[in-house]
Amino acid sequence: MSADSTAPAPTAPPAPTGPPTPAHATPPATAHATPPARALPGTGEQHRHVIVAIVNNRPGVLNRVASLMRARNFNIESLAVSHTDAPDISRMTLTLRGDDVLVEQATKQLYRLIDVLKVQDLTSEPTVEHELALVKVRVNEGSRAEVIKVAELYKARVVDVSDSSVIVEATGTEPEVDALVALLRGFGIKELVRTGTVVMTRGPQAIEEATKR
Repeated sequence: MSADSTAPAPTAPPAPTGPPTPAHATPPATAHATPPARALPGTGEQHRHVIVAIVNNRPGVLNRVASLMRARNFNIESLAVSHTDAPDISRMTLTLRGDDVLVEQATKQLYRLIDVLKVQDLTSEPTVEHELALVKVRVNEGSRAEVIKVAELYKARVVDVSDSSVIVEATGTEPEVDALVALLRGFGIKELVRTGTVVMTRGPQAIEEATKR
């Protein structure tokens, strides 16, 4: 009897016992995957802002307002504080530079502080803006008349004259005061003090009246 020359048929692999894997299934995330970057508010562009706050005239209010701005990494360029027509109410004017969205958020957070009654960003409002500066300029017999002429040209006035110095009092917007100081710097400035910006909106609106409603 002869041996069978036909090769045995191949056997099929065993069928998987678990559920089938969909073709569109995504691979599991790895533990070290980097999370997507979080979008930050605003554009990051620095703009000048003028903020007015009406507060109760009590100890500690100024420190709380300044601390809130410092905690949000805003550098206060100028700060002017005085009482209003009501002796128990004060008005604060702050000028700073920052992103528009971040400044708006900080302005809203000022309302959470104790004794803060009203806050308004007057940057885009029509306002009357002024600053006072006293500049002590170094002079001699030859330059004294020239310094006085420069002061008159910028509608400033001389409030003190001595043998070696002249004190010039200037009022105006921040750019106007900057321009005068730049000219006087050529003669030599011995001392300079500026009050910082104070503003008031044009027209009948009044931020102080809004606190009485």
